[in-house]
Amino acid sequence: MNPEALLGADVELPPGRLIPAEGGDGRTLPLWSSDGPAPFGAWGRIRAAHARTGLWPLLLEPLRADDEEFRPWASGELYPEGMSRPSEHDPAALLAAWWEGCTSVDEEDDHLSADQRLAVTAPYGAVWPGLAAGRAVTEDPDALAADHADVLLSFGTEARLGLVEAGSGAEALAVAGWSGPANHVNDTARIAAVVADWERRFGARVFAVGFDTLRLSVAAPPATLEEALPVAAEHFAFCPDNVWQGHSRDLRTYAERLVGADLWTFWWD
Repeated sequence: MNPEALLGADVELPPGRLIPAEGGDGRTLPLWSSDGPAPFGAWGRIRAAHARTGLWPLLLEPLRADDEEFRPWASGELYPEGMSRPSEHDPAALLAAWWEGCTSVDEEDDHLSADQRLAVTAPYGAVWPGLAAGRAVTEDPDALAADHADVLLSFGTEARLGLVEAGSGAEALAVAGWSGPANHVNDTARIAAVVADWERRFGARVFAVGFDTLRLSVAAPPATLEEALPVAAEHFAFCPDNVWQGHSRDLRTYAERLVGADLWTFWWD
């Protein structure tokens, strides 16, 4: 991948490089990263050129603000060879299976009792409600994502600019070999399949990704609590730590925070 050649003179890139793979054998990964913080406006300019270049921009966040290794990006802790393709997976089936795994209780599982688990997922309990209905997009999803990218940079984050040859942000997660949700699912392509479905149903865009975090802009978020509840169920199946270890602690409270929210964030323990 040669991003400078692909972008041409239309978009000036900061100094950067292809990320070397772990092991020091000279291999590089399918990810280009800037050497320093991402410039303001770069996400939007590169996204606007995607149809011509095939490059998807990502703001790459480190494990910690003081992380000198800038894990997992500069350290090469990425595993594209272990990923399948998002198109090989049915997002509805994935979410249903994850929901079942999160609401069932194993005899050796002492994290939560059956009653506690069902209280968390009320009003659905153990019953998977199915996919939430999508909503019509009323604003430009890419412009919204570009705005969110610049807002994130305005907070003084050390996020670097990443480039991946991929058809979408969802696909870029698997192509790059990101393994942030490994404690929930090993194959990131499964996560990407759900994100791709959200791109279609809610105008979602991947704009930033960290060691075990993911940020999506959402151009068509749920507008009412009734619409938000099944979306919250999808989020719980997709990333149970958002509820189990977040501020909400139950699905209904979590859903209240999704009403009108044009930013979805996820974190896997």
